[in-house]
Amino acid sequence: MAARRKTEPKSLNVQKFVKKPGVDDHLFHNETERSSTLLLSQIKERELDTRQLSEPHVASLSESIAALGLIEPIVVDRTGRLLAGAHRLASVQLLKANHPDAYNKHFPDEAIPVRLMPFDAEQEPNKALECEIAENEHRRDYTRQEVCELAERLKAAGYLTKRGRRKEGEMHLVPALQVIVGKSTRTLMRYLAENDSESNMTNVIFVQRQQSLKKLQNELKKITSLEIATVETPKIQALNKKLPQFLKLVEAALQELETEVYLK
Repeated sequence: MAARRKTEPKSLNVQKFVKKPGVDDHLFHNETERSSTLLLSQIKERELDTRQLSEPHVASLSESIAALGLIEPIVVDRTGRLLAGAHRLASVQLLKANHPDAYNKHFPDEAIPVRLMPFDAEQEPNKALECEIAENEHRRDYTRQEVCELAERLKAAGYLTKRGRRKEGEMHLVPALQVIVGKSTRTLMRYLAENDSESNMTNVIFVQRQQSLKKLQNELKKITSLEIATVETPKIQALNKKLPQFLKLVEAALQELETEVYLK
């Protein structure tokens, strides 16, 4: 019986690559990752995705890409198979469908920035999974200056810094920054407050109020968890009855600050 020939992993046809930046055949067999570009149609979806796509996240990210372009490249193996960046890929696809002018502006000749990893995901599935996990767990840590520079670019593109519920068609700054840099509302507010002297006092007061409510929430939880004493005064008894309602009110206020104000 004849021995089976080992099938070599199929690399991308480099003739189909965009010309800028150039991509040589050795790129796919090098031992280190490389930065390059691929046509959108050349990036192949994962057959099995470990994370379910969030449609709101894709929509928000697509809006930010329309304003700033793709800040973090999509990660693919040497055949163009997606390794990490499923939300980024879906957002670019959504941008192309809904805003072709912005898509063509940021991706001339459909050149999508990618990081090419030197292995075939089908041949080495464990390495592909490790790459995906590493990408999700160790995302870039943006400095305060980088966040503020991104904020200025978003403002110039029409993103608003005002508080309150977002009206139809409005784009709010802080939620967009959260999607891009992955930092908390409190951290972003501190960065922006330090960078913007006009809004500094308002933002500091907001953060202080949020911190005070969280402290109050924790103390109320401690009180409600205490065992009822054998002898209690009428005032203590009345207070104990109202504590659960008061705690719910504090939690609702915190939810409004953290959700309705910035994430809508």
